[in-house]
Amino acid sequence: MSGKFVVGYDGSDGARRALDFAIERAAAQGGSIMIAHVLEWSPYSFLTPTELEERHKRRKEELERAETALMKPVVAAVSGKGVEIETAIRYGKIADVLCDITEECGGSQIFVGRDGESSLSARVFGTVASALVQCAPVPCTVVP
Repeated sequence: MSGKFVVGYDGSDGARRALDFAIERAAAQGGSIMIAHVLEWSPYSFLTPTELEERHKRRKEELERAETALMKPVVAAVSGKGVEIETAIRYGKIADVLCDITEECGGSQIFVGRDGESSLSARVFGTVASALVQCAPVPCTVVP
């Protein structure tokens, strides 16, 4: 079974383990990988036009920084493993955006790393992995 595997990637050790695991599966099945990074961004409707312009400028800088500092190095590190690699960088709620990317690219499975968070805040508010398992349009693999 071949397909496109979407990997939520934030540069953490857990994300790298998820990426490596997905690459192994994609190589074995003749699939491809979409490495997706989501920058959380909350909308503010009460900003002045000048503040909105400044915020847009910062957003563009953050996207460029994510591409240069996060995506290019990881793509270089995993290239040559016999798997086609694509990338996507977006803003929004992480789980929701990963689901959107998966649907848009025709992804057949989502892979994310578990961060090991066991604090009270994670239990009360949840984690990206638990939110994703609830809303994902395709099977989700959480890699320890």
